[in-house]
Amino acid sequence: MPAKSGRGGADVPGVKTNEREGTRAVLRHSRMSASKVRQVLNLIRDQDVTLAAEILANGDREAAAVVGKVLASAVANAVHNDGQDAEELFVSACYADEGSTLKRWRPRARGRATRIRKRTSHITIIVSRMPDERIARRRAKQSASGAQRSRRVASSRRSRQSEAPSTSASTTATTDTGAEAWPEDAVQADDVITETEAGPLEESDLDGTDDTSTDEATDEGSDETAGETADETSGDTAEEKG
Repeated sequence: MPAKSGRGGADVPGVKTNEREGTRAVLRHSRMSASKVRQVLNLIRDQDVTLAAEILANGDREAAAVVGKVLASAVANAVHNDGQDAEELFVSACYADEGSTLKRWRPRARGRATRIRKRTSHITIIVSRMPDERIARRRAKQSASGAQRSRRVASSRRSRQSEAPSTSASTTATTDTGAEAWPEDAVQADDVITETEAGPLEESDLDGTDDTSTDEATDEGSDETAGETADETSGDTAEEKG
């Protein structure tokens, strides 16, 4: 028998909302109006639970946090009670009914009072398993995205490996030809005498004779010559005086 929209009302096609198949979670007497909650529920209806959770996490409405908790409760009920896989669930139905209204009064001018209505709502979220075709399409999409990511990672690794040998070769060349490659006790280039610069080498150069000894001998000879000259000069002066 089809459902009725009200007492004596027209027939409502389809199954009643509270008779839908799936696992549900209900939050009763939420201190929020049903109209505010419905705006958030419209965003996650017929969405995967993963995408629905992301939408609610990034939502800027106050009702998004409350609806997110109800959705997490529904998914937990489906996993632990019905043995469902969380990745294969989607939000098959979600609705918010009006709850009891708290009536308060506010004083106004001329001794009058204004009624304040504090609305409440009952939030219901039903999650069900996705059809096999939808699950197959989702898995194919995930595999395709994973393959594309693996190709990008492999290409980036190949490019880094190709750049590494050239960088190492340039570093080695700089190290071999630079001044820092020479040890501290190495012979400087200015101290080395070659045949092309100073002519053919002689035996004295190969014997290892030191230039300092030659200089000392020359100095001694010059001193002796100077002494003889001084003696001769002094002798001439004595003869002249005599």
